[in-house]
Amino acid sequence: MTRDRKLAWDGCVNARDLGGLGTIKHGAVVRMEAPLRLSERGWAAAWAHGVRTVVDLRNTDEIAPGRTPAPPGITTVRAPLDPVGTPFHERWTRIDRLSSPLYFPALLAEHPELVVSAVRAVANAAPGCVVFHCAGGKDRTGLLALVLLTLAGATPAEIVADYLLTYERMKRTYEELGVRDQLTAVTELLSEHDTTIERSLTSTIASLNMPDFLLDNGLSEAELDALLTRLTG
Repeated sequence: MTRDRKLAWDGCVNARDLGGLGTIKHGAVVRMEAPLRLSERGWAAAWAHGVRTVVDLRNTDEIAPGRTPAPPGITTVRAPLDPVGTPFHERWTRIDRLSSPLYFPALLAEHPELVVSAVRAVANAAPGCVVFHCAGGKDRTGLLALVLLTLAGATPAEIVADYLLTYERMKRTYEELGVRDQLTAVTELLSEHDTTIERSLTSTIASLNMPDFLLDNGLSEAELDALLTRLTG
């Protein structure tokens, strides 16, 4: 198993192991973009890394067949993180299209059940490494990573640096899609709200009282124990 956080899985540019941040062990959890371009060789590399569960944070209407299906033995669990059809979703679609860390505190406060559902999917997964992803692996993936890393005692600097890596790694993909540079777009958006990516994330991290946030919002003690064993065991 590689000890490098950056994972070279063919067809994927944004996969990285969270091991080494806080007390998370290597091979426990991996974050990435949607595995739409992952090749057979890429899936084989994921299998060799120990991946047995994929937690998909996208909405149902975002799901499309990938280049290559996951091999038998890898299970996909759906845990959508966007509260589609709610006043929250309508409001934040207007503010930042749920594409920046600006909405993280509001989601944690107003829809903690969605976050806990995603955490539960990680905790209750079959033995082996768990991959979690949204579309680009930036915000929904970034929020779940922030929660797991905060629980595992990662520093705000580590969490912010990990979040920012996605802008660099997805830059070419966004260019190919004709999408404006996301680091510039998000930086400008947050500036309009008198904050920065770094300050926004750091404030969110500081507001999370772990593990109380998880337990107060429905995660059981047994699930918390399972999660900690998976992450740090």
